Amino acid sequence: MSDGALEGLDERQREAATTLRGPVVVLAGAGTGKTRVITRRIAHGVDTGAYSPSRVMAVTFTAKAAGEMRARLRAMGVEGVAARTFHAAALAQLNFFWPQLAGDQAPTIVDNKVRLLAHAADGVGLSPDVATLRDVASEIEWRKVTLRSIEAYADARPKGVGRLGVDQVVALQRSYEKLKDERRQLDFEDVLLACAGMLEAEPQIVHAVREQYRHFTVDEFQDVSPLQHRLLELWLGDRRDLCVVGDASQTIYSFAGADARFLLEFEHRHEGAKVVRLEKNHRSDAPILDVANALMRDRPGALVLTAARPAAVGAEPTVTGFDDDVAEARGVAARIRASLDAGVDPRRVAVLYRAHAQSVELLKALADVGIAASVLGGRRFWDIPEVRQGVMALRAAAVAPIETGFIDSVRDVLRNIGLSDEPPEAGGALRDAWEARAALLRLAEEAPPGTTLRSFSDDLVARAKVQDEPALRTVTLATLHAAKGLEWDHVHLVGMAEGLLPIGYATTFEQVDEERRLAYVGITRAARSLSLSWSPGLRGRAPSRFLKEIGSGTLRAGDASASSARPRRAASPRTSSAARSDAPLR
Repeated sequence: MSDGALEGLDERQREAATTLRGPVVVLAGAGTGKTRVITRRIAHGVDTGAYSPSRVMAVTFTAKAAGEMRARLRAMGVEGVAARTFHAAALAQLNFFWPQLAGDQAPTIVDNKVRLLAHAADGVGLSPDVATLRDVASEIEWRKVTLRSIEAYADARPKGVGRLGVDQVVALQRSYEKLKDERRQLDFEDVLLACAGMLEAEPQIVHAVREQYRHFTVDEFQDVSPLQHRLLELWLGDRRDLCVVGDASQTIYSFAGADARFLLEFEHRHEGAKVVRLEKNHRSDAPILDVANALMRDRPGALVLTAARPAAVGAEPTVTGFDDDVAEARGVAARIRASLDAGVDPRRVAVLYRAHAQSVELLKALADVGIAASVLGGRRFWDIPEVRQGVMALRAAAVAPIETGFIDSVRDVLRNIGLSDEPPEAGGALRDAWEARAALLRLAEEAPPGTTLRSFSDDLVARAKVQDEPALRTVTLATLHAAKGLEWDHVHLVGMAEGLLPIGYATTFEQVDEERRLAYVGITRAARSLSLSWSPGLRGRAPSRFLKEIGSGTLRAGDASASSARPRRAASPRTSSAARSDAPLR
């Protein structure tokens, strides 16, 4: 037995990594090392000869996660594994087999569904606004990933969209499909549908695919939709070499068609399935896990997380009530300012919230105390003009003779396009541009010995292609959806009030339960400290019901007086009144 791939695994992780024949379901709680287990299991299978790398397909949900999986496998000497998203795998198969079936190239992919819908709306005499078109696009995606026909969609969603009645939505969808066919195009969901249809209809093709891929691993299995599950079944056939990994408590995409039942019912759907539970959390201190466990107490499929570090380690999480949203933003900013002054790296701090609109006051409050922040899910790093300019300048410099060392050369190139030794004030385009250029310099400083300007610029181009983004030296602001899969030492979860978390339109039991899972995702992003906060806002919001569910035994009241701290820049004309720091604990 090879020990290299198993080194450093705990008992349960090792059990999962050494169970090489399926079916296997790994119930992996937040912070329990699921990516490590997946990659070590594949590497161990290759090391022992159980797997041929070219016959392994590892499926995940984002291109970034797939890239990370490939990089980890490569670092362990494993090359040739197909680590892809469902869509990338399906598109590759379509592009390969379509010419054999049709004698020409596969259809092109729709690059803008909303624009195509606008043209389709003209064809049926409708003129919905852009927001309505976006919602209709989401409805089309939901219909397809849940394997519904347009008629079945109308039965399931009889209320319509915005000002459009259900009959108008149906007419618009039919027009959209007709226009798409006339232009010989497929949308994102059609890629999966077409691949599944091809495999169902063509025995020789499904035989070829099953011969190529013998061993399957699927990450984030709680987020699998009926369409993705159907495609997986077609890839697998009657074989049993399937390992799925997931956590029902982190199902936060039900609105988009994700169905956690595929994970929860896996052992019943697959006779003789091996079940491995990963509940030892290697990320967070025990008091944070106490909060997470309390929130998910008695929920179906919930895992009980235990800390790998001693229970005594870690600060007690806090909950603070403020009088209004401005005071809450200022209070959070003041706390972060104090932690940065104490030496905390801003890259290890995040402020999480339910809706994008909540970032506005937070960005202003952080800028007022001199803290640079980046909003996750905004412009992609490699699409920032200053980054594109920097990469092009570095590539050009790599062609010319260089007299100085590698790091000095990179620094000189970036200085020539605007990188200064001292950053501008936080809050504004100049600081954002400085942070982007500074991130390129840090990548050079972190490059391995022997890196040249040519190899460095080539690496930047390769990273840009797969959107492998560096961490800016800023505090991160992110929605709870965008934060999934990430972690920070210090997390401030704001807006823990009714109407925000849970969001106001969550009215059914299932919708509120998904909001609870969102809160759980936010809480489990924190490693060293966790701060929860809320305010009544202008509408008199009550504290979130989730604070009551967690209970005062695992939270202590925070100090809201920091919200009146003096800004480092010109103070906002608005002032905050005294806070009610103990309100949610009464």
